[in-house]
Amino acid sequence: MTPLKRTAAVIAMLVAMSSLLAAQWPSYPTPGVPRDAKGAPVLTGAAPRTADGKVDFSGIWMRGGGGGGGRGGGAGAAPAVTFSTPPDGVPVSSFGEVAGRGFALPMLPWAAELKKKRMADNMKDNPDVWCLPIGLMQYHNHPQPRQIVQTKNLMLITYESNYGLRYIYMDGRPAPNNDPQPWWFGYSRGWYEGNDTLVVETTHFNSEERASWHDVNGTPWSDALKMTERFRRPTFGTLEIDVTIDDPKTFTKPLTVRVNQRLMVDQEMIEFICNENEQSTDHIPKPGLPGLPGVPPPPK
Repeated sequence: MTPLKRTAAVIAMLVAMSSLLAAQWPSYPTPGVPRDAKGAPVLTGAAPRTADGKVDFSGIWMRGGGGGGGRGGGAGAAPAVTFSTPPDGVPVSSFGEVAGRGFALPMLPWAAELKKKRMADNMKDNPDVWCLPIGLMQYHNHPQPRQIVQTKNLMLITYESNYGLRYIYMDGRPAPNNDPQPWWFGYSRGWYEGNDTLVVETTHFNSEERASWHDVNGTPWSDALKMTERFRRPTFGTLEIDVTIDDPKTFTKPLTVRVNQRLMVDQEMIEFICNENEQSTDHIPKPGLPGLPGVPPPPK
């Protein structure tokens, strides 16, 4: 079996396991969800609000096109969201390509060469393969779900994939200015614009070779990366996130992509310990980290 087929098989196996484990999880109705006279969820109404009138993004979400090992597709599930480019022209992101298929990324030569090298190596060094935290765009688009827990001063996003946990500080703090150790998830700060849009700015990303993958195909980032996400919840059951990627060491200009997600109702997150009995990487030649032979490192 080729490395590409092995990598695809590993991902397919993990997604398939989600559906098997779902049968072991207790079934309990999600509180606070509007329902019709028969008890079926009604997800087309208005989004819930916090006590001060702002949209509440709490819930378990899955990517708009489905996934999650078949979970969340039963009665009351929000309609699947298309991955096609909408009329406003914002590219719809995907797990494989950060700006979706057919969109030419404005990459600088070193970044284009590194991505070419990663694809030639069958993407075997993607952090997802090695049970490491994957980039935020891969997390946004991963077929396994994520849960948002929102409080007044802190939002937590728990990703089922690789058991990831992201902190978004909403207490008005500034970005770090003391040259801190970079974060795998970056350092995220959020604030509302009006009552309907949550803006999240993330900086100080880990830009090592083993961390810097925007997508499965290996679009890289540098230590200059800043991501600005704009969260909107048009209806109770849909989530729309516009992400602006600003990285002047990697791209010739900023780019904005869209992520569509839908609510999972009467479901729970599944514990996913990727390193438990992990054997897939025994079949993959170990790379020379942090750099790859013949490929220049990101500019400093």
